[in-house]
This record gives sequence, structure tokens and C-alpha cells, in this order.
Amino acid sequence: MIKFSKGNVKLQRLKSVPSLAQYFTKTGRSTKKVYSFDLLSGFSCPFADKCKSKVVKINERRKVVDGANCEFRCFSASQEATYTNVYNLRKGNFDAMRAIKNRSGMVKLLLDKLPKDAGVVRIHVAGDMFNARYFDAWMLVAVANPNVLFYAYTKSLRYWVDRLNLIPDNFVLTASRGGREDHLIDQNNLRESVVVYSESEAEKLGYEIDHDDSHAADPTKRNESFALLIHGIQPKGSKAADSIKKLKSEGVEFAYSKKGGKGD
Repeated sequence: MIKFSKGNVKLQRLKSVPSLAQYFTKTGRSTKKVYSFDLLSGFSCPFADKCKSKVVKINERRKVVDGANCEFRCFSASQEATYTNVYNLRKGNFDAMRAIKNRSGMVKLLLDKLPKDAGVVRIHVAGDMFNARYFDAWMLVAVANPNVLFYAYTKSLRYWVDRLNLIPDNFVLTASRGGREDHLIDQNNLRESVVVYSESEAEKLGYEIDHDDSHAADPTKRNESFALLIHGIQPKGSKAADSIKKLKSEGVEFAYSKKGGKGD
């Protein structure tokens, strides 16, 4: 059994993006909605590096373990350590999808469980494309639902590069810099997102900061790279943690409370 999640408050902001209005038209009496489909962080991310973190169970307690080259902790791993229901949902999705050994089976399960009122789907607030079959399955789901917008950040760049001319128009991808295959970003001129520690760092790169996922989701910006401000719970004493303290002291918006919009 798999489950799609209702978009968090950050993703709900996509409803106010003019270029995405077509994906939120009414179907019957209901307005289309934003959803995400999530997998277990780290375990489903074969090419993660600088953000590599995963949750392991130690004496029946969950703990975040950072990878050897981790520079900024994966925010979704921290969620899984804190919230049992979040951990269980993502693990259940990952176990179910990984157990299917053929592309057609993956496609069928995803199509069967895709909410009928889906307008925009973020593939992976947590997790990544863990193999080629799974990547292909999402492409076929997008082809079968041309009126639904699917978008994803990914470090599994080899799957994207091998299918550059096959990506459906309603399947918007962003290369998430910080993985083991970053060289493919430059070699293939892929649209990228870069985690930055300050607004000035983004300015030096010449990248706008995406605060609401509108850059990531908008098909009209599929060739425009952008920055993401560091967020989430970071290891004490790390550069990432120090940067978050500074952002807080300067009153810079970089994360969202449940009231203002939890936006990871």
C-alpha cells in the first residue's frame, strides 16, 4: 500500500502562482489540489552526498545519521526522526515501490493511488529516484495524466540525462547540486538548484531564491536555475547551523512554521 500526502503549507502557495492556474481548475464540484509522494530519506537517494542523512533505529529509537561528506543535513531525515507517522508513511511507500521489480507494476500502483483531484504533484518532498525503472514509471504516470503537473528535485542525474529527449512537458525536473554526479549538470546544461547559506551567496551566483517552490514547479522556468536557503535542523557547531542562526538574527525568511507555512 502506498499513500500520497496533501501538500504542506509551502506547497499550497503554488495555488497563487499565475502560471500554474491551469492546474487548479475545478473538476466537478472540487478544486484540484497539491500533493506529494515521499520515500524514506537517504535510503532512497543513491547519489546523495553533501546532504546525505538517514534515520536508523537504535534500541527502538530513531536517530539521524549523517553521511561521511555531509555538509548540510537533509531536512526530511530530521522529520522522520521526530514524527513516527511521517517515518512510517515514507518507509511504507519506499518498501512498496522497491518490492516491485518491473516498471509496469510501478506505473499501475502509482496510477491506482494518484488522487483523482490532483492538480500538482511534487515527487519527493523526501526521497529520490532510486532506480531507472522508478524514474521511467513516473514519466509514464505523467504521460497518462497530461492535465496534472509533476515536478521533482533529483540527484539521480544519470537517469535524467539518459532520457533528455523523452521528458514529458508536464514533468519538470531540477538537478539538485550536492550529489555524486554533479558533473552531469555542467556537461548537459541542466537546470539546477543550489543550497546557499545567505542571500548574498545567491546574489553572487546570480540565482533567485525560491521561497515557495514556484521556480521548481513552473514549466515556464524549466531552464532557469535557482537557489534554496539552508533550512532544517542542522548539526550543532556546523557551518550550516551557524548560518541558520545568522538568518534568524537578520529576520530572513528561510523556513516556515505551521502557522506561516511549513515549507521544506
